[in-house]
Amino acid sequence: MPSSGELIWSSETYRIFDYDPAIEPTLEMVLQRVHPEDGPVVQQLIDRASHAGQDWGLDYRLLMPDGSVKHVHVVAHAVQDGLRGEVSFVGAVMDVSAAKQSQQALEEALQEIRTLKDRLQSENIVLREEIDRASMFEEIVGNSRILRDLLSRVSKVAPTDSNVLITGETGTGKELIARAIHKRSRRSSRAFVSVNCAAVPRDLIASELFGHEKGAFTGATQRRLGRFELAEGGTIFLDEVGELPAETQIALLRVLQEHEFERVGGTGSIRTEIRVIAATNRDLEAAINAGAFRSDLFYRLNVFPIEMPSLRERREDIPLLVEYFLDRYARKAGKSFRAVNKRSLDLLQSYPWPGNIRELQNVIERSVVVCETESFSVDESWLSRQPRANGPKSQIELSQKLAAQEKEMIEAVLRESGGRVDGPSGAAARLGMPRSTLESKIKSLKIDKKRFKGSYPS
Repeated sequence: MPSSGELIWSSETYRIFDYDPAIEPTLEMVLQRVHPEDGPVVQQLIDRASHAGQDWGLDYRLLMPDGSVKHVHVVAHAVQDGLRGEVSFVGAVMDVSAAKQSQQALEEALQEIRTLKDRLQSENIVLREEIDRASMFEEIVGNSRILRDLLSRVSKVAPTDSNVLITGETGTGKELIARAIHKRSRRSSRAFVSVNCAAVPRDLIASELFGHEKGAFTGATQRRLGRFELAEGGTIFLDEVGELPAETQIALLRVLQEHEFERVGGTGSIRTEIRVIAATNRDLEAAINAGAFRSDLFYRLNVFPIEMPSLRERREDIPLLVEYFLDRYARKAGKSFRAVNKRSLDLLQSYPWPGNIRELQNVIERSVVVCETESFSVDESWLSRQPRANGPKSQIELSQKLAAQEKEMIEAVLRESGGRVDGPSGAAARLGMPRSTLESKIKSLKIDKKRFKGSYPS
């Protein structure tokens, strides 16, 4: 193409641009076919190359009269005319639509492979954890009225997608009930993922639940899927949910409200379709009053409450539980017992069991190991008669712990509101309490609200 704008096309170029070979080609004919989104770039490159007399090349799209799109690759070589001082271009136009389609199909296939790989990885992790986990017992053992009423509630809520909050003393079998709900739900073919929120360090719990991106923090050498992603389509069980730090409570609330979350260090939201079952042995309403647990999170979790009975409340189930655990551990130890010593059974039924079923399980396993007779017996000294700590010292420790959690939650909300207390987006409104009450708590907890004024309010 000389600088005057004269064009000479091959038959292939006419075919690509879909023009009649009888028509003399012009630059306007080229630009007419260029996709509107690519037009400015093409025009700018042609103008620059013509003015500078330089070689050029470009990939762009053509929008054909029938609405179809072609991808073309154009290369041009500048030829200088030393006598007339003109610049001409000799080049080629190649239709690369098929190659582009193949590339796009390959990218889609690779993305699907990555997605399937992530899913396989998550399912393998869950499967390994399920195989490795030694559950408290395979079946719910007992025939007491209080247990039958509990199982009736389980059978009613299991087929739904309602969130469940299981409360009760430690060792009462809260996770067992959570698994029973999952097993009887429409999600039973998908993963059941359990997380003990109290067992994960506070600065790592967000990563444990929601995953993290590579480089999100020191030691994050690669992307890691969180428990919510591993449980996608299934059920996640959050044990000891009352121990979650304030920031993680906010993130969990977002999951329950909006069904999405972000990995630590990530920028994009991840949609999730999951059922949440939570459990705690804490008095969450007392924690709410102390400011250590969000009331809005409590109401989101407490859609269907289930209270686990202590073993003291179902003493008639103790003989069945003893028989179950005795059979289980005797077979493991290669032993056989003809009967259970009556004095030992009376002792087990009269004991208050502060550790509930878990304590009973441990006592039976220990007794199987040491018992050498055909009549199974339990050493009375193994059953502690000491009352559970509820004296002044434990009350002080509890008060101090609640105060620390209350301070942490208030500071988190102050950080959200940029240090502002009053107003519709202030910390008082977010916490659902009067401004004067919050100001009093800030003062008593010795919180410096000024240090949050530089933070960006959300």
